[in-house]
Amino acid sequence: MKPTLVIVGRPNVGKSTLFNRLTRSRDAIVADFPGLTRDRHYGHGRIGEKPFLVVDTGGFEPVAKDGILHEMARQTLQAIDEADVILFMVDGRDGLTSQDRIIGEQLRKTGRPVFLVVNKTEGMMRHVVSAEFHELGLGEPLPISSAHGDNVRDLVEIALAPFPLEESDHSLVEGPRIAIVGRPNAGKSTLVNALLGEERVIAFDQPGTTRDSIHVEFERGGRHYTLIDTAGIRRRGKVFEAVEKFSVVKTLQAVEDANVVVLVLDARAEISDQDAHIAGFILEAGRSLVIAVNKWDGLDQFARETVKRDIARKLNFTGFASVHYISALYKTGLDAFMKSVDEAHAAAMAKLSTPKLTRLLIAAVEKQAPPRTGTFRPKLRYAHQGGMNPPLIIIHGTSLDHVPESYRRYLEKTFREAFELKGAPLKVEFKKGKNPFSGKKPAPPTESEKRAAHRKRILGRKRYG
Repeated sequence: MKPTLVIVGRPNVGKSTLFNRLTRSRDAIVADFPGLTRDRHYGHGRIGEKPFLVVDTGGFEPVAKDGILHEMARQTLQAIDEADVILFMVDGRDGLTSQDRIIGEQLRKTGRPVFLVVNKTEGMMRHVVSAEFHELGLGEPLPISSAHGDNVRDLVEIALAPFPLEESDHSLVEGPRIAIVGRPNAGKSTLVNALLGEERVIAFDQPGTTRDSIHVEFERGGRHYTLIDTAGIRRRGKVFEAVEKFSVVKTLQAVEDANVVVLVLDARAEISDQDAHIAGFILEAGRSLVIAVNKWDGLDQFARETVKRDIARKLNFTGFASVHYISALYKTGLDAFMKSVDEAHAAAMAKLSTPKLTRLLIAAVEKQAPPRTGTFRPKLRYAHQGGMNPPLIIIHGTSLDHVPESYRRYLEKTFREAFELKGAPLKVEFKKGKNPFSGKKPAPPTESEKRAAHRKRILGRKRYG
């Protein structure tokens, strides 16, 4: 087992910056705002030959009794329970605060190894900056700069020294990456927690609770998955805070990184144009799609029929996707939902044989030929697979720039039904054959060709002369 390092501290001391440096990534949002991180954020790090897990946590306020701060504190306490080593981070430029004392007292009671990390000490006399933190009674303070990387390697080597070097586990198989997206307060985090069977991310009755994209690995039915909980996407005109802009960017990146995207709709709110915009972006990104209509419990028959009509009208371009009516709160409808996720992933990663594609193409053309344009009719000769996630089929032939969009959709439907590609936005591209003589000047005639042409002219004159 890899040792787990958990970074704990009050808001805005640089925890996420250290997390990104240890994981050599930009997974955690970093900005000069307190309270950006709210959920536990896991990542993999390595120092030399020694791998480890690192956990970023939200600003720890143990005295909070309710609200979002209380939920953040609960997430931090759960991370502490999983920790092998705790990195308690303080701000060297702010000095020792009363909140640092409260957190230090709380960590001392855990019985786990705690390393006191004094951040933001670049350009300062470190022994002077760290002197006052001896008062916490947590051992020798370790001055670092997470932004510049000063002493970070030494810190991790000291923290991991008691743990022996273990062989890397190569048996883990990376499973489908599933991004959960939708408008704020649609129940995305509740769905993630329902699939995991624990309160892994904060699910709070307040729009905008999730700010970062949280990756969670889990296993269901003997198969590995990676869930990505994302921030809700509002209309562009309603996004004013810089933090929310960062969150939207992370959500769009999560869609690009996913194999399957789950669009969560709120059955108790109107299916809006924003839902259609989000579905359109997923389609443009070429990702497989499953639609989960949440909060289905308690709706009367009229409300349910209204929701179904709105989905059919406003999301009619997502006909390739499965639609499931679920309740994340009561965990109903999740088995069939996950079956569709598996089908969508299989469709996204399907391998399509060239002979079968070509036979299907020929049969489709015989059934309905492409329309003639002027004196020419496009000729479709053969097809092959050009890529996966999404499946891409490339068709070769001549005059293909005259094939109308309606005929492209006809071919897409033919291939989708033949290969049973449910949930993936199949793409068809046309590639014209290259004329080998285009752009080349004709070769000058040889002497024998000139003599033959001359004899032909002479014979013609004698015949008609």
